[in-house]
Amino acid sequence: MHANIRCTAWLLATAFAFSTWAQTPPPAAVATAPLREIRAEGLKSLSEPQVAALTGLQTGAQVGKDDLQTAADKLVQSGLFAKVKYNFQSRPDGVVVTFHVEEAPRIPAYFDNLPWFADSELNEAIRAKLPFYDGTLPEAGAVVDHAAEALGQFLVTHGLQAAIEHQVAANPVGDGGVQQFRINAEALHIAGVEFGDAALNSSPAVRQELPELLGKPYSRTAIDMFLTEQIRPTFLQKGFLRAKLGPPEVRLSGNPNKKLPEQIPVFVPINPGAVYHFKGVEWSGNNVLSTSTLANSVGLKSGDVADGMAIEAGWEHVREEYGRRGYMQAKVEPMATYDDATHTIAYHVRVEEGKPFHFGSMTITGLSVNAEKHLRDAWPIPQGQLFDKAKYEEFLTKLQAHSTEIFKDLPIHYDEVGHWLQPDEAKGTVDVLLDFK
Repeated sequence: MHANIRCTAWLLATAFAFSTWAQTPPPAAVATAPLREIRAEGLKSLSEPQVAALTGLQTGAQVGKDDLQTAADKLVQSGLFAKVKYNFQSRPDGVVVTFHVEEAPRIPAYFDNLPWFADSELNEAIRAKLPFYDGTLPEAGAVVDHAAEALGQFLVTHGLQAAIEHQVAANPVGDGGVQQFRINAEALHIAGVEFGDAALNSSPAVRQELPELLGKPYSRTAIDMFLTEQIRPTFLQKGFLRAKLGPPEVRLSGNPNKKLPEQIPVFVPINPGAVYHFKGVEWSGNNVLSTSTLANSVGLKSGDVADGMAIEAGWEHVREEYGRRGYMQAKVEPMATYDDATHTIAYHVRVEEGKPFHFGSMTITGLSVNAEKHLRDAWPIPQGQLFDKAKYEEFLTKLQAHSTEIFKDLPIHYDEVGHWLQPDEAKGTVDVLLDFK
């Protein structure tokens, strides 16, 4: 089942008119002219010939208004363009059409449960049908459907009959999304997982977590998430900042044109790389917090093993320090510089502090009058004072734990607390909304 196509593009088409080439055309006739050239402006990753191919237009052919409109529609429907408009120039020998486009964002293609084939094989299958394919695709559109068709045809040539499904999914190994392709293969299960690192294979901690995968339907997404959440932190803590985990491989023997076995062994290659040491941080944009305060929040000193988990926690500590002072929208953007000769890493961190927010008001729903009074009495931030986000989060933790510190001996019955912050940029205030259910 293909994912629903959500057409985010829109078409702005210029009015189209041809000069009269026939002196007295019949009333039902449509004015046409030879198409001499197809141009495209605004391209970043695609070329003019590739855009021309997507339109379906052929130079030398007779074209009219409907033909150009149809061509522009095809560009929109492909999913590759966020905006499309066109104009034309009439010449004695025919027409030159120019498409003005804005390319749509693309996301990586991701193959979830096609265990017989390497990514390179699957990518080549798509590229054979879509020459412009570079490993990325739009979120929706005809191009995504064509990629799925190419994969389906590739499976058929290898004796496998399976419908290819596609959907946008969260990237299991990074930020953003992926265009995930998969087959309906519930019968395929993970029989075992072996790592290309002996220490991992014998680790009690890893063995304790492996049941998350063993016996479950084969899914590369599940395996990659396991590597990201359970395995990568152990390498980051030891300074292996560029450890390469996977991609997972399925090592099957026998005729690949026959039905897959139901139990699939998985091998995960591991290349830890070098241990990196922390070189230091340069800060910019900070005014409220001093450089020494920021450095203390990170904690690491020059020469320390670059504990990747500690470094990430350090950036979060900096955000928390701003949040304590009312700067709840402060942005902390680290940029890493690796020195592979000395195996060190340095950071430049750009801070956008924004402005401080003060506590405005609180709206409470779902509590009795007495319970609401207890809650307001326990609320830690007076109206008009700087909004301390840390205190707010500590208060939420107490609410979720049904703390008697807030409600005393009052009988309270609720299962969950909905909570929202509503900042007012103009006033520099933030209101709190709490909903008890």
